[in-house]
Amino acid sequence: MLSVLHIENIAVIEQADIVFDRGFNVLTGETGAGKSIVIDAISAILGERAYRDMIRTGSSKASVRALFRQVPELSWFQENGVPYEEETLIQREIYQDGKNICRVNGQLLSVSILKKLGLQLINIHGQRDSQQLFDEGYHLYYLDAFSGNGALQEDYTKKFEAVAALRRDIQRLTMDEGEKLRRMESLKFQIDEISRAQLRPGEDEALESRRKILQNAEKLSDGLETAVGSLYGGDDTDGATALLSRAERALAKLGSFDESLDALHARLTDLMYQVQDVAEELRDKRDDFAYSGDELESIESRLDVIHRLRRKYGASCQDILSYLDKAQKELDEIEFADDEIVRLKEKLKKAEEKAWAAAKELRCARKAGAEQLSNRILEELRQLDMPKVQFQCSFTETELGPTGADSVAFYMSANIGEALKPMNKVASGGELARIMLALKNVLAQQDQVATLIFDEVDTGVSGRAAQKVAEKLRSVAKNKQVLCVTHLPQIAALADTHMLIAKGERDGRTYTTVTPLDREGRKLELARIIGGTAITETTLKSAEEMLCN
Repeated sequence: MLSVLHIENIAVIEQADIVFDRGFNVLTGETGAGKSIVIDAISAILGERAYRDMIRTGSSKASVRALFRQVPELSWFQENGVPYEEETLIQREIYQDGKNICRVNGQLLSVSILKKLGLQLINIHGQRDSQQLFDEGYHLYYLDAFSGNGALQEDYTKKFEAVAALRRDIQRLTMDEGEKLRRMESLKFQIDEISRAQLRPGEDEALESRRKILQNAEKLSDGLETAVGSLYGGDDTDGATALLSRAERALAKLGSFDESLDALHARLTDLMYQVQDVAEELRDKRDDFAYSGDELESIESRLDVIHRLRRKYGASCQDILSYLDKAQKELDEIEFADDEIVRLKEKLKKAEEKAWAAAKELRCARKAGAEQLSNRILEELRQLDMPKVQFQCSFTETELGPTGADSVAFYMSANIGEALKPMNKVASGGELARIMLALKNVLAQQDQVATLIFDEVDTGVSGRAAQKVAEKLRSVAKNKQVLCVTHLPQIAALADTHMLIAKGERDGRTYTTVTPLDREGRKLELARIIGGTAITETTLKSAEEMLCN
């Protein structure tokens, strides 16, 4: 349940703290006062897309914090390494450079991961959902959501993906004879060119390392000679090893006179042995070091061959050899394509049989769910003052596709004697709002989302229908927390918590405030909604009567 919403620097809201309660929460206000900004802020902490245009002019960032209470121990917390708390705090900061920082209980998260949590906390229904209701592409989604077909859908999807993969493999191997010959000639040339080079993995790196040594051979030789001479000495001078040996022998005799010299003697002894080891290794390297111009020329020639191959087939010898292996496999596939196609078609036939079996099982579940969905929606619509409406899910069988082998469309008739037709051809705005509310209510009973938000779902609704919509929203609020943005007094009058969104000016800037209303404030706001700016005794009396009902 959404408990507290803190907004900073979003559009015309400089700062606002909104406290929501359980039950039916209503937000009202003049058009343009900022009601949609509150919904945008809630959408932001649910992981929906946020734009830097949302940031209040003159501010470097916008931020939203939301405290949720009585949050169930969702698997999302463990899966994403977030400490679970029954009171969960979600924070999001939106910066002018497009950067977003999201936290849940102090843990940094990406927007996409936050969205997965948001879907389990709040369900927002706005005018876009009504547009989706017209779009038959969404009807199958609604039906599966109601019917709980997730496991069957997942099983079918795996089987269909196997079918799709086999179809792609067959398509890849199926080519006309001319194309087949051209590709075979190209592959044979590439295979022959690489094979003749007789490359070894890592050969290019080894050659480049050796070339670097040979290009600097004179410097290396002189340096090694100087180092060895410095350590071993010459005919007229002692080297470092001899000098260290002499110092070690001198200290060895002094330990019996001064024990503090024993530690220095030990360190000097270690140093002497280390220098002797280095001297021997350097001497061996000097003695083994040999080079010739012929070797360098041979390496340059070999690297030239490798360089030409690298330009065509890969950045290294290993990449070129990998390309060779890939080309050989493709050539084998083409040469034996006919046999492979026969084998794949046999596998495809079996895979399609499995996919069709899963699709038919899914279809049976959908048809059973469709009947239940139709009955539930009709019952909801009767409660919304649409007793004569007819509603059904129309099925069309299709070929195997990503969602099954069914196409589903919602058909309805709003009046007696009228034939069932696609919803977008018969539903008026007011009817569509009530159908969407009925569908949302039915689906909400299937999931565990605790909070439902209805953003101006009363469009096109008035009179008796408006009263029925208000009563339905209050009924839903008995089991769920409901937040509703509305312009209808019938809906606002039934709220458990009523907040007023108002816009004003101060120091040449526009500000929006969110104020919880007491009973007197609610009466004045209802009177404004009923009569506009001219609040009279009659509108106040009407408002009082609505609050008393």
